[in-house]
Amino acid sequence: MNDRPEVADVEVLAAELLLKAREHHSRRAAKTLVAGVAQRVTLIALTEGAELAEHDSPPAATLQVVTGRVRLSTHDHDRFLDRGQLTAVPPERHSLTAFLDSAVLLTVALR
Repeated sequence: MNDRPEVADVEVLAAELLLKAREHHSRRAAKTLVAGVAQRVTLIALTEGAELAEHDSPPAATLQVVTGRVRLSTHDHDRFLDRGQLTAVPPERHSLTAFLDSAVLLTVALR
């Protein structure tokens, strides 16, 4: 049995994940909401100051801020994103930092 909802209330799940993130030593938590052959959608919660360290980019992805404020950084560019904003994830190594308690929805196109 899978624990992925058929219909997800992203704001409710974001609030739940932020509670978990506050209790975890990494100050973050995540839940995959959609896992198919062509795409994956993951909700990621980060408490204020938490970071996803620099990592490789998937082939194609978007990042939408559900709540909070984050910075998506590459070697030579920063994107500051607030609640409700969406951006394509750049096709290069990048990191993500939360300026406030934040939740983001990462949608990845799979090869």
